[in-house]
Amino acid sequence: MKLPTLILAIALLAAPACGQSPVGESPSTPTGETSHAPAASGAEPTAPAPSLESVLDDAASIEQLRSLVVAQAGTVKAERNFGLSPDAPANIKSASKSILSALVGIAIDKGLLEGVDQPIAPLLEADLPPDPDPRLPDITLGHLLSMQAGLESTSGRNYGAWVTSDNWVRSALARPFVAEPGGAMVYSTGSSHLLSAILARVSGRSTLELAREWLGPQEGFEITAWDRDPQGIHLGGNNMAMSTRSLLAFGEIYRSGGLAANGQRLISEQWIRESWQPRTVSRFNGDGYGYAWFAREIAGEQARYAWGYGGQMLYIVPALDLTVAMVSDDSQASGRTGHRTALHGLMGRIIEASR
Repeated sequence: MKLPTLILAIALLAAPACGQSPVGESPSTPTGETSHAPAASGAEPTAPAPSLESVLDDAASIEQLRSLVVAQAGTVKAERNFGLSPDAPANIKSASKSILSALVGIAIDKGLLEGVDQPIAPLLEADLPPDPDPRLPDITLGHLLSMQAGLESTSGRNYGAWVTSDNWVRSALARPFVAEPGGAMVYSTGSSHLLSAILARVSGRSTLELAREWLGPQEGFEITAWDRDPQGIHLGGNNMAMSTRSLLAFGEIYRSGGLAANGQRLISEQWIRESWQPRTVSRFNGDGYGYAWFAREIAGEQARYAWGYGGQMLYIVPALDLTVAMVSDDSQASGRTGHRTALHGLMGRIIEASR
């Protein structure tokens, strides 16, 4: 099934590129956590955790949620259609940034890129501003991955103007510095788009071709559509169409330590460790942020998750061999509406039912 050309026309009206509302839940209160302290002497015993089926039945009350798939130890345990089939393509928004991160790691392993400390300026020399800021040569691949480039964001209120420019790469590189490279997190889809441009230039192929070749051996992985900029570079970190099952298939690569279901190594274990290591803190929700993966404790378990605008979520809980993909209505923000909080809470209940 082919998704129509994705929503540039709508995006121009200034919809953020991802779940990037600056208004989030309190950073000091991780959502969905559950106490596991032993009951006091004489207290009533704790009620058993609800079944996974009952948890997912209750999830039907989450208004924006459209589709959900749960897998444990490589086996799909349950899935739900709340208005969208798990097989139907959806715009996963900024959850696609985690796929860009995987491609960068593979490119490093293949020798196409030197490593996360490689400066980006020589790779994008043709698109540098005529009088570049002296800090521009200090930006590395790692800074783009962790949103620490320091350049003004192209997301949020700046997104519409950015995607109407005639050259998105040049526009992103010409942004003024609002932080030092390697400093505070400045969430920007422009940073991810620079990674897409770099991958295309060092490989001589489109980023979509790389994704389909490098991640395609994973059964169920499929990108059905992906927007491009005026130069034909696929939009790094937004407007990528995947089904809920396909998003889950991608997460399974990380859950299994970089292996496809057939045992073929697709991503190195070292890259997964590096990607999941928090390097900064998100101002949206107080969660840690690595190389395009958020880090959060949910229901007493360490979780890593990808997050896209509207509530496009991919959770991985390594200790439980648990992978969960959720797709939501992408027309509303998930932070301001409380939908993100509801999804974290749902994930907490899924964890309890999966222990």
